[in-house]
Amino acid sequence: MRRHSRRCAALPLGVLLALAVPGCVGDADTKKMAEVFAGSGAGPDELPVMTNKQAPFRYPAAAYSKKIQGNTILRIFIDANGNVQPDSTTVAEASGTASLDSAAIVGARELHFIPAKKNGRPQAISILFPVYWRHPDAQPLPGDTILNRTRTP
Repeated sequence: MRRHSRRCAALPLGVLLALAVPGCVGDADTKKMAEVFAGSGAGPDELPVMTNKQAPFRYPAAAYSKKIQGNTILRIFIDANGNVQPDSTTVAEASGTASLDSAAIVGARELHFIPAKKNGRPQAISILFPVYWRHPDAQPLPGDTILNRTRTP
């Protein structure tokens, strides 16, 4: 069985975004979608930056073959070394498809970051991390502004 995997390169932004689709989202969309939470209540001076060359989220084969799409919002905890603590990863907002949500949690284990910083010192932080599952051959979701797609009829 051939497994399809669509990935997106890491974004050079302080605000984080992972995509399980072809193409990336611009700064404005990223800033709207990402929400940052610092443990102390005071935000960091520098937000964490994902260092993965490719997002590690793999479309589940059954969902891909059925062209199932959705958004999974994860809450991840990034320690002061830039490592995601897998036991702390939870689904903050489900996609409506369990296999997509499970794949997002599994992929989050492979994320790596330059840690957030406060006053120049690395800081642990909890963030909401969106994973957008978009099939390249499926119709756009109603009201979807996540990706700018050009489709030919």
